[in-house]
Amino acid sequence: MRKRRLGSSDLEVTEIALGSWLTYSGGVEREHTEACTRAAFDAGINFFDTANVYGNGASETAWGEILSDYPRSDYVLATKVYFPTDGGSGLSAEQIHKQIDGSLQRLQTDHVDLYQCHRFDVETPIEETMQALADVVKAGKARWVGFSEWTPEQIEAGLEAAADGVTFVSSQPQYSMLWRAPEEEVFPLCDSHGISQIVWSPLAEGVLSGKYEPGKPPPEDSRAASEEMNSFIGRKMKDETLEAVQRLRPIADEAGISMVQLALAWVLRRDELAAAIIGASRPEQIHENIAAAGVEMTSDLCDAIDDALGGVPVRGTTLAPGARGGVLHRHGD
Repeated sequence: MRKRRLGSSDLEVTEIALGSWLTYSGGVEREHTEACTRAAFDAGINFFDTANVYGNGASETAWGEILSDYPRSDYVLATKVYFPTDGGSGLSAEQIHKQIDGSLQRLQTDHVDLYQCHRFDVETPIEETMQALADVVKAGKARWVGFSEWTPEQIEAGLEAAADGVTFVSSQPQYSMLWRAPEEEVFPLCDSHGISQIVWSPLAEGVLSGKYEPGKPPPEDSRAASEEMNSFIGRKMKDETLEAVQRLRPIADEAGISMVQLALAWVLRRDELAAAIIGASRPEQIHENIAAAGVEMTSDLCDAIDDALGGVPVRGTTLAPGARGGVLHRHGD
């Protein structure tokens, strides 16, 4: 597995990271969680991303048990804070200190390598949030800090309020062939401040795998077949979008790769990225996904993808809580 530097930090992370939102917060059995996590280690993945809200701590607890079998120095561990859990919500100093302690206890470690603000908290002064993050770093409970789904204005506010020399090294936006909004403002702004991107949903909730076909019901074991998830993925299940995605199939076939590998290689073509987060419910998915890290995306291949998708990809400024009234996704990363 190739590695990239995470922003201005000293962390070297693999281009493919294992996430835990849907799969390890109760979406799959504990034995499958363990099998996929160990498969990731065996495949060379060193970057593991979770959050306190996933399964209300269930993901952190599962990984705390599994990852304790490995030397702490062998992996980069990231978690997040903001969304409501049993212990509260938001990015106040009280919550940040309370939630980091809870996360560390569940993860069975004395520190995380990356502590991320899961969204922006419009109810808490940014100065308070940034000072609390700096205090967490000074206490040795986190090595570096980042954020997820912040607008350019919110990113700039956080940078200006950075305390005690502690500032952001990572941004975690949604990004895929079907959602390109961060390219316009977030990517260049972050790049100018030494902030890397760790993108989530590079497969657009599985739509870019090609398993959903226009005019047909989703497979029974798929995310779209779940009543709970249907409203989340539904916006990407329009026939127009699914038809465009099917036009990617011959492009992937000609390149000698799967559609999953094509989608992952497409996001990894950007130098602004440090890693793309994947989910997996079976070990074989891990091995298919990591093969994307070695795929070269030529300009001709990128042009063919754009021609196939036509006007389907969404472009424009990403919205986050408190920003022009928009909320991008509730628990999407």
